[in-house]
This record gives sequence, C-alpha cells and structure tokens, in this order.
Amino acid sequence: MSTLTGRTEVATGYRAGRTLPVRVELVRQLKRRRTLVMGAILFALPFVLTVAFAIGGAPGARNNQVTLMDTATSSAANFAAVNLFVSAGFLLVVPVALFCGDTVASEASWSSLRYLLAAPVPRARLLWSKLVVGLGLSLAAMVLLPLVALAVGAAAYGWGPLQVPTGGALDAGTAVRGLAVAVGYLFVSQLVTAALAFWLSTKTDAPLGAVGGAVGLTIVGNVLDAVTALGHWRDFLPAHWQFAWADVLQPHAEWSGMVQGASVSVAYALVLFALAFRGFAGKDIVS
Repeated sequence: MSTLTGRTEVATGYRAGRTLPVRVELVRQLKRRRTLVMGAILFALPFVLTVAFAIGGAPGARNNQVTLMDTATSSAANFAAVNLFVSAGFLLVVPVALFCGDTVASEASWSSLRYLLAAPVPRARLLWSKLVVGLGLSLAAMVLLPLVALAVGAAAYGWGPLQVPTGGALDAGTAVRGLAVAVGYLFVSQLVTAALAFWLSTKTDAPLGAVGGAVGLTIVGNVLDAVTALGHWRDFLPAHWQFAWADVLQPHAEWSGMVQGASVSVAYALVLFALAFRGFAGKDIVS
C-alpha cells in the first residue's frame, strides 16, 4: 500500500521469499492425475519390454553387427541401458515438457493465476517455485525408469556385468555408476525442452499448447539432425547429442560428446529461462 510519504507499507510478518513454498507446490503437482499417469507409464515400460522379449525371444545381432539392443537380456545393467536408449529420443521428452509446460499455463486456464499473484506472491517467486518443482519431477521421472529397469532386469536376467556391444564388459558396480552419469546427462540434455516448455507456458493460457509446442519443436530438432546435408550445423542442435551418454558405458569412457551436448543444452536453456522470467514480469495477467 502506498502512503503520502511515498513509502510502501508491508503487512506484518509478510516475507516474499516465504510465499508459495516449494513443498506446497510439490504436493499440489504430485496429487495431479497427469503426474500419476506419467509415473505409471514409466514404471510399466520395463515390464512391457520384458514381456516383449519373452514373447519374441532374445534379440540377436543383425548383419553381423551387435548393438546395445542385442545385449538387452544379458544382465540387469544391459536391460536398464536399453530402457534409457529406447526412451531417450521421445518418451522422456514427454514428462519434461508436461511438468514444465503445464505448470503456469494450467493456472491460467483454471483462472487461478491472478489470485495466486494477488496473495500476494511475487511473479519471480511464483515462477521459481513452479520451475523448481517442474525440473524436480522431470528428474524424478528420469531416475524412476532405470531404477525400475534394474530391479526388473535383475529378476528376469540376473545381476551381472554390462556387456559392451563393441566388445568387453563393465562390472556391475561400474555399470551402475555409468548409468547414473547417463541419467544426469539426459537431464541436462533435456533442459532445452524444459526451458522451451516453461517459456511457452508463460506465453499461453492453453497447457496443451505449451506442452505440445515443446514436444513438437523437439521432434523437429530430431528430424533436422537426421538431415546429414546440414553437416557441422547439426552440432548446434541439442538432438545431435542426445545419445552421447552411451560413450560413458564403454571400457574407456569418452566425455567429449557429453561436454559438447551439455554446453549446447545449457546455453539454449539459459536464454529461454531468461525470456520466460523477463516476459512474465511485465505480462498483463487477466486469467
């Protein structure tokens, strides 16, 4: 409230940093049906793949070339790596876009956004709380898949070394550490999708538009990466480095691809996050 002296009075006990606590936002998001459905899908994927291998038989080498998929039933570590491989290109994109793209736009679609800001919750604080929860749920989704895959793989194929398609093997402990690094890299590589979805979420009142836009543009990036005529221009596409994590699951780990991929992803993400905060700070909230 403004006074005749030009100063702003603040209610006793009011602290901007204590409005909309992260734990409150986290509980709200965990109770939403879309969170439960996405968690169930990721939890079920290892079981679906196990049934598929049981029905169709263990995968075998094609054209005398052994791929990661061909080693899926060799051990729990191989099975977990295959789960990451088949889901990294699209399935893991969906929860990231959903958790980060639905968060602000859904409040606008429910006509509750202006009431949150009238609480009063500072705009930057609202975005920060929602972004932290969105990224946290995205990371949880990426951790859930390999954890379930390791458990299912251990029960179905046994706990043993990870068989490297190019030859050699990694002991189980080293393989698990490598998978942890792979999950961390996947999270960093998906920051572009998260930032794009979050930025779109601050620009529209339609959650589906923000989520669909982020997923759609990610798919476009994958398509462009497949165009070999682009040459070295593909190095600037985050999609070009999405499977660089496989380099760590080798007898002699390679880090250059992951370093380049992480750099590209973080650079794009920082720009998009900055656009989201800057644009929302001056946006006229009518929803």
